[in-house]
Amino acid sequence: MDLEILEPAALLHDIARIKEDNDNSGKTDHAVLGSEMSKIILKKLHYPENKIIHICECIRSHRYRTGHKPETIEAKILFDADKCDTLGAIGIARSFVWVGRNNAKIYNNVDLEEYIQSNLGGNRSGRIQDKTKHSPQIELQTKLQFLSEKLYTKQAKELCKERLVYYKKFLERLEMEVKGEL
Repeated sequence: MDLEILEPAALLHDIARIKEDNDNSGKTDHAVLGSEMSKIILKKLHYPENKIIHICECIRSHRYRTGHKPETIEAKILFDADKCDTLGAIGIARSFVWVGRNNAKIYNNVDLEEYIQSNLGGNRSGRIQDKTKHSPQIELQTKLQFLSEKLYTKQAKELCKERLVYYKKFLERLEMEVKGEL
């Protein structure tokens, strides 16, 4: 593993996230755009061209919705680390920051198949069309519970399983409190 590739890729991988978040058309892919933006930065910092290409490929492939699969160990580690951050205590914190930023629901009891059709374009991992209808438990049911299947490294798979249990237990407790059962 080459830290001279992984470290800048980790630092820059979400550089275009705000542009994607502010694009209601759904056409901006922060991984692809972030790769392009990173290339400019890395050139200004006089990185060798072969390292720029490798770093940018790590950034481009860190998102599983785009179809760019990570090929190198550095790209796979970045991909896995990015996904593991969506679970556990950090994942819970991130989920509720997202809820607040997007005026979404802290809990939303919906028919999942109907929701997938109406708000995810008919695809379980589709882009959320109306963020105000989304919630952490919907994110768990449509995406997060399937993350370990998409990971590349053994360590990430183990970490993801443990963090998923914690995340699920938190949402189960939240649901009980919302329903007045606790």
